[in-house]
Amino acid sequence: VQLQASGGGLVQAGGPLRLSCAASGRTFSRHAIGWFRQAPGKEREFVAAISWSGGSTHYADSVKGRFTISRDNAKSMVSLQMNSLKPEDTAVYYCAATTLVLAIKATDFGSWGQGTLVTVSS
Repeated sequence: VQLQASGGGLVQAGGPLRLSCAASGRTFSRHAIGWFRQAPGKEREFVAAISWSGGSTHYADSVKGRFTISRDNAKSMVSLQMNSLKPEDTAVYYCAATTLVLAIKATDFGSWGQGTLVTVSS
């Protein structure tokens, strides 16, 4: 599958933002999707992931309770709803796909979108 992330922008601390990941390809429903982020000068880190059917999700501790990942297989779309944003959430956010049912390691994901920048001002 090919992925395209969108929805990034500038938001004030405490505010919400919703990222979208649009996929092309007929096998989208047989791919787990993950969101990762990379802040300036830091390594890429896992944010959230959702299984093929959407029945299972996993979150990094740093975003648990604030971010929600969801998917619509009929529309080949995955969303990441981000609430209560903090300045430390500032990063380029990437969506990625894997044929595993669920994964959280970046090395398990074979397809990556181009990234969308999220900037949270204090």
